[in-house]
Amino acid sequence: MDMKSLTLLVDILDAGNLSEAARRLKMTRANVSYHLAQLERSVGMQLVRRTTRRVEPTELGLKLYQHGRNLRDELIAARESVQTLGQLPQGRVRLSAPSGYGKFVLTPWLVEFKRNYPDIIMDVLFENTVDDLLRDEVDIALRILPSPPQSLVARELGQVRYVACASVDYAEQHGMPAEPGELAHSPVIAATVAGRPLRLSAYRDGQREVVPLQPTVISRNYPFLRDAMLGGLGVALLPGYMVQDDVQTGAVVTALDAWQLSIYGMNVYMVYMPNRQHPRALSILIDFIMQKALAQRAGSA
Repeated sequence: MDMKSLTLLVDILDAGNLSEAARRLKMTRANVSYHLAQLERSVGMQLVRRTTRRVEPTELGLKLYQHGRNLRDELIAARESVQTLGQLPQGRVRLSAPSGYGKFVLTPWLVEFKRNYPDIIMDVLFENTVDDLLRDEVDIALRILPSPPQSLVARELGQVRYVACASVDYAEQHGMPAEPGELAHSPVIAATVAGRPLRLSAYRDGQREVVPLQPTVISRNYPFLRDAMLGGLGVALLPGYMVQDDVQTGAVVTALDAWQLSIYGMNVYMVYMPNRQHPRALSILIDFIMQKALAQRAGSA
């Protein structure tokens, strides 16, 4: 076994299937399959399980993948150190973030980051699902979750406070809920996950109340949900950072302020693959986001 063989295994698993690996490596699929078979023969065990659509690592394959990924990243970092000595940081980073958090919190940070590091290419995805980071080639994902995925490195950026809110016109015409249970019979605007019932958890004085909801406006795009709320379509359940300016200007009113509300979790995590060595551009962005999040938490304390 050599470095080239380990790197091939990393490339195959990162690609998700042999055809995509062959495309990225500019090799034939048969050639990729041959070299993988040679590697498995050299270690005497199966490293990859093949299905009709994907390849998955065996237990040994995952261990070798992690070693190979670390070695490759260390080599990339060493090469970058030589090539960029005395130069501004370079490289490409792909980041995924929820649409609402991305627009109202993350975007100003990324604009500042790009101004500070103009030679780093940022590829930013705004969507709300927990992705397979390897499959989608995502370096960093920001997610709002009850708890972080066990298979990834997770660093907490802060907490999200959900609010029940509505436009002033809606509140004047229909009133606002005084108790969480009233939301079960209100026109609710909220995000949902396909195939999962939507439940609101409300906490106060050590007690928890769970309210099943039937939203009348549904989207996984949070800026749209905010616009629907501003249009008077109902009571929205949104992260507080999305409407704080609207509340201050008097365009939006909130309800259930004595309750702590949660739908999909209250913690914001930055997650990434558990590699010991990151390319320089990635390490710089991770540190930058952490610094911004810590400053934000300190300012709101």
